[in-house]
Amino acid sequence: MLVWERMEPKTYVFFGNVGAGKGTQVELLKKLFADAGREVVFFSPGAEFRSLVASGNYTASVLKDRLENGLLQPDVITTGMFTTLLTKELTADSILFADGYPRSIVQSNDFIEMMEFYGRKNVDLIYIDVTKDEVIKRMKLRGRSDDTDEGISNRFNVYEQSVLPALEVLKEKGYTLHKVNGLQTVDEVHQEVKKVLGL
Repeated sequence: MLVWERMEPKTYVFFGNVGAGKGTQVELLKKLFADAGREVVFFSPGAEFRSLVASGNYTASVLKDRLENGLLQPDVITTGMFTTLLTKELTADSILFADGYPRSIVQSNDFIEMMEFYGRKNVDLIYIDVTKDEVIKRMKLRGRSDDTDEGISNRFNVYEQSVLPALEVLKEKGYTLHKVNGLQTVDEVHQEVKKVLGL
């Protein structure tokens, strides 16, 4: 069993197609650390962009159509949000979670640069593997406004053409990749995530 108070600061990056259950697994893992008294810093660009769109400002109006159509947002804005979060909230002991970032090769290189700046070498990549058919079924059930047929199709294209190459960059850097079967129940996936991470 992990000795929480002595654990080195770790960084966990979650990958998986839209609807794979990344967000749920991140929340469960965050709670595990928080309950053990560890400080947690969390970045999810999807949530950040939806919050921004809800604000109704000028940037929101420019981003809204791209978000609803499942298109990749500009690297400079996404990485800017990530950088702002780290500079404001990250400490030497923080457990850092990223869900949905990086999503492009440019973002992966920026991510690596930030990890090197902060001296963070313990980076784990958690890939929740779910079939395309299952992902479509889950997205249809959750009923989010951007889960239209066009939005779903665009997100699959972004995932294959941008996100998977971004993951390859992180793997080539030497970060540890853990593939988890996402077709299990939420708790079974959680238990497998903990097992592969040694928690």
